[in-house]
Amino acid sequence: MLEIKPIKTLEEISELKKKYFEQATAPLDGMWHFGFVPMSAHFGFYENDAVVGYCCINDDSYMLQFYLSQTAKTQAKELFTLIAEQNSSVIGSVNGAFVSTAEPRYLSLCLDNSSTFKVNALMYQQVAPSITENATGLNLKLACQKQLSEFVAFAVDNIAAPAQWLSGYFGNLIMRQELWGYWKNGKLLATGECRLFDEHQTSYADLGIIVAESERGQGVATRVLGSLVSLANERGLTPICSTESSNLGAQKAIYRAGLAPLNRIIQVEFERK
Repeated sequence: MLEIKPIKTLEEISELKKKYFEQATAPLDGMWHFGFVPMSAHFGFYENDAVVGYCCINDDSYMLQFYLSQTAKTQAKELFTLIAEQNSSVIGSVNGAFVSTAEPRYLSLCLDNSSTFKVNALMYQQVAPSITENATGLNLKLACQKQLSEFVAFAVDNIAAPAQWLSGYFGNLIMRQELWGYWKNGKLLATGECRLFDEHQTSYADLGIIVAESERGQGVATRVLGSLVSLANERGLTPICSTESSNLGAQKAIYRAGLAPLNRIIQVEFERK
């Protein structure tokens, strides 16, 4: 008989996480799986006191990951439907899920239980050299700790993200030497992230950029991305990134930097029974 229990520490399911990533057909989005997932509630699936799977649910009651070992006696479809139909008293309410097209097993289960779904974001991967001239010509400088407040204020002004969250997020990137800036006349006009993976997906680099509103539409995003792509390639890594499905400007810049949208992140709403 299967039992669902809260996971106290992620180390308990480290081997299952490894198998989860091994099932993916392409690299998974770094922000989702290494930023949002660790902050979400994890629940383990147990048979005879042995953990055979898990899922994680964020604060908005959306599932972000689901995995059940092939050695489990429980049917994945039955377990997933039980959770999606709100029939687990341990997990509670689950409104829907976020899943990528690079996760075929998880995606199939989501679609089986969906009432509606839509594309949330496009997932990109480098497939060709940059097609933009002087893509590496932008002078990016590695951020230092004393510049943290400047980066936080810049992001608050240009993407309206919470300052407290940004402080911890950028602080960690600076410590890891993964945050870069572009200044002109002493003013920060763009930030670039070249995030490395400590486990799983270690042959990839996850890129991210923010461009000042005053500079958008002038090719700055493409040139920042070109510089980040070069940084990743110099380390023998393949760049990946993602952007919202509605952000046409970012999509053009990413394409010009030599990355193609090979997969999608899907937002699924579960059907209520």
